[in-house]
Amino acid sequence: MLAYSIRRMIALIPVLIGMSLIVFGIIRAIPGDPALAILGQKATPESLEQLRRSLGLDKPWYYQYFSYVKDLLSGDLGTSIRSGAPISREIWPHLAATIELSFVAMLIAVVVGINLGILSAWKQNSAIDVISMVIALVGVSMPVFWLGLVEQWAFSIKLGWLPSIGRDDIRDPVAAITHIYLLDTLLSGRLDQFWEVVRHLVLPSIALATIPMAIIARMTRSSMLEVLRSDYIRTARAKGQKMVWVVYKHALKNAFIPVLTVIGLQSGLLLGGAILTETIFGWPGIGSYIYDAIQFRDYPVIQSGILIIALMFVLVNLIVDLLYAVFDPRIKYK
Repeated sequence: MLAYSIRRMIALIPVLIGMSLIVFGIIRAIPGDPALAILGQKATPESLEQLRRSLGLDKPWYYQYFSYVKDLLSGDLGTSIRSGAPISREIWPHLAATIELSFVAMLIAVVVGINLGILSAWKQNSAIDVISMVIALVGVSMPVFWLGLVEQWAFSIKLGWLPSIGRDDIRDPVAAITHIYLLDTLLSGRLDQFWEVVRHLVLPSIALATIPMAIIARMTRSSMLEVLRSDYIRTARAKGQKMVWVVYKHALKNAFIPVLTVIGLQSGLLLGGAILTETIFGWPGIGSYIYDAIQFRDYPVIQSGILIIALMFVLVNLIVDLLYAVFDPRIKYK
C-alpha cells in the first residue's frame, strides 16, 4: 500500500502542472486590468504602468508562468496583488473555515444519507421507502442558494433561533489558534463559545449537506438492495440474528464500497463548491476569498486558491482509494 501511495503522489505532479497551466491561461483571459482595479479609474497612465512593472505584469506570459512555478517549487504561493501580504499566510484562515464547514456538512450528509438509504432498502416498496426517496429527490433538486435563503428567513428572521451570518459572535470573537473554530474553542476551554460556533454552523452546513445527502442516500439504497438479496444475508437471518444486526454488521460493510466512492467525490466537491453557501451566510471561506480575488484581478491568489482546492480534491480521492482495502480485504494494492 505504501508503494501504491507513493506512485499516486508522483502521479499528482503532471495533474497539478496541467491544472496550473489551465488556470493560468483562463485567468489571463479575464477582461480587465489588475492595476486599474487596484488604483481605480482616476489613476494616471504613469502610475498604472509603474504598478504593472512592480507586479511583473509587463513581462511576457511565459515569463510570468515560469516565475510562478519557480516560487511554488520553493514553497512560496506568491504575494497578493490586492493586499501585498504573502498568500501562504493569508489563505489559511479562509481554507480552515471552508474545511470546518465542509466537514460538518459532510458529517450530516453521511449520517443522514446512509441511514436514510438503509431504511429505504430495508423497507423496500413501503411508505417509508417512498418518503425516503422523495426526501432524497427533493434534496438533490433543491438549489442551495434558495434553501439557504429559506433557512435564514425561517430560523433567523421569523423564529430567531439561529444566527444567519458569520462564524462566531462578533461581540465575543474566538481567539484563533488553528483557525478551525470548533477546535480553537475547545483548546481555549471556552464551551460557551463552542456552542455559539455550533449555532453558526447549523444553517450553512445543512444547506451545504442537502445535495450530497440525497446522492449518498440513493446510492446506499441501490447498493443495499443488491446485498440484501445475497445468500449470506438470508443465511444470517435464518440463524435467527436480528435484522438490525444483519443490516449494519453484514450488509452495510459489503455495500459500502460504491457509497464510499460517492462520499469521496462529494467531499472534494464541497471543498471547492461552497462559494454560494459562503456568500449567503457570510462565511469567510476559500470560495469567497477566491471570488473577491477575481473582482480585483488578483492573479496570484486565484491561481494558488484553485491549485490548493485541486490538490485537496485529489488527496481526498487518494484517501478513498486506500480505504477500499479497509472495508474490503479482497482489495490488495501492490
